[in-house]
Amino acid sequence: MEAIVSAQVDEVRQSPGSRGSARPSRSKKSNGQWKVDGSEPLNKNEVDKAEDNGLNVRTRIEEVYSKHGFASIDPDDLHGRFRWWGLYTQRKPGIDGGRTAKLEPHELEDEYFMMRIRTDGGRLNLEQLRTIAQIADDFANGSADLTDRQNIQLHWVEIENVPEIWRRLEAVGMQTTEACGDVPRGFLGSPVAGIAADELIDPTPAIEEITRRYIGDPSLSNLPRKYKTAITGHPSQDVVHEINDCSLVAVEHPDHGVGYDLWVGGALSVVPRFAERLGAWVAPDQVVDVWLGVTEIFRDYGYRRLRNKARMKFLLADWGPEKLRDVLETEYLGYRLADGPAPPKPMVAGDHVGVHRQKDGKHFIGTTLVAGRASGSLFHQIADLVEEYGLDRIRLTPHQKILVLDVDESDLDDVVARLDGLGLSSRKDLFRRSVMACTGIEYCKLAIVETKQTAIDAVNRLEERLADIDLPHPISLHLNGCPNSCARIQTADIGLKGQIVTTDDGEQVPGFQVHVGGGLASKDRDEAGLGRTVRGLKVTVDGLEEYVEKLVRRFLDGRSETETFSQWAHRVEDEELV
Repeated sequence: MEAIVSAQVDEVRQSPGSRGSARPSRSKKSNGQWKVDGSEPLNKNEVDKAEDNGLNVRTRIEEVYSKHGFASIDPDDLHGRFRWWGLYTQRKPGIDGGRTAKLEPHELEDEYFMMRIRTDGGRLNLEQLRTIAQIADDFANGSADLTDRQNIQLHWVEIENVPEIWRRLEAVGMQTTEACGDVPRGFLGSPVAGIAADELIDPTPAIEEITRRYIGDPSLSNLPRKYKTAITGHPSQDVVHEINDCSLVAVEHPDHGVGYDLWVGGALSVVPRFAERLGAWVAPDQVVDVWLGVTEIFRDYGYRRLRNKARMKFLLADWGPEKLRDVLETEYLGYRLADGPAPPKPMVAGDHVGVHRQKDGKHFIGTTLVAGRASGSLFHQIADLVEEYGLDRIRLTPHQKILVLDVDESDLDDVVARLDGLGLSSRKDLFRRSVMACTGIEYCKLAIVETKQTAIDAVNRLEERLADIDLPHPISLHLNGCPNSCARIQTADIGLKGQIVTTDDGEQVPGFQVHVGGGLASKDRDEAGLGRTVRGLKVTVDGLEEYVEKLVRRFLDGRSETETFSQWAHRVEDEELV
């Protein structure tokens, strides 16, 4: 059987991609930049991508792996190219966080997959929502979580069912293409695009054109590493633009009208760096070309020798915004962009929780889903409710929220109450509104601690513990299962990074390193800033609620009249935060 499967894999594998023409020997300081050093691969990841484009693995999944099962999968496909189609192996149950760094990847992985579904801009219609709900029930043990990148993640997916899942998704205009991998990942877009009464410009046409033309394009499917995009036309700046590789934020130019301000080079992970403005104003009809140019710069000049340096933020740090803009204009666009102003400080919240009037007179309802935890059953219930009121449009947000659109004013009270009955609150809750969590140890092979259930439990208990207080503004609480910051811990008021913590009794237990006072630009904050880390500031999972309650009460007792939590956290002495 192994020989037969191997022969079939070879038969459907495409010809190896070109590695480029011969080049003079490179200097010892080569960063593996294609336009500087040539395209010869310098590490295993680059070798694998050069030998076969990740997009090609779909044929093998459909014709070989789904028919012969998990054991038939080529390891290079399993641990690399599968990502180009939104597939990762998930964590084997029962492996505690203390063993995460001690075991090899194959020892951590199960024979099931996480599958990530793109929803570029967070847009879903009723048919798509029902399709996802049924896929979750049929093939994913009912799982369907929301990410902070407007994606949906299924779990417990078996390789045998992947082609049928693709068939169902694509029949309703959805895809998993390049949801993971060294490619342009899913696009963050304003969840109120085209509907908000105060919107400056609707970015939907640009997102749709870029997606149609370039997602699945082999010319952009071998980037140095992942590449994240955010585009918004809303004044709340609701797409966390400061931490994306390429972002376009609506701004009104005094001479040219409404367009976009261009930001490049943001990302968090273990080396956080905020994006920088290039000072360029992008007209609406230039958006696609500008996005393509920035993406091609990353492809051609991005660092490929070391994976931990292969992000746009490192190139921008070395080049600076002036050089990057010059290269963009002279080598890729062939014209100069107009200089433009920075977008003003947001004056409204960007999570869109609550009831808001649309530009057509109807309303949208922004609801809180705690830590992104959802299910096929919940999606079925939302779909039933939406259909009952004659609605068809749902939006997902970069804050793990769900918006229901186009609600008539006469139906508002009923729909709000019905959503609340499903656990989808549109109130400005104490912590429910601002908690966020990554996948965590339940499914992720990198994780050290549980995050989803920990977040849900923490919200419920904190709302009991702090029922007697009023907060002057939401305090964000973000939980991450490892140091990689998928849940944006460095930009939360209280950010929790999963690790094993030693108690006073010498016992090693799951816990978190604490970051305090981080945040992105918002109505409560002038500009983005990283959270403060205090040496030795750690908390166990079991002690989380007690610590957060103590911290919040100290803030309320010690703040000045107008001081935000972030300002207070950066002002006080270490002893106030421990």
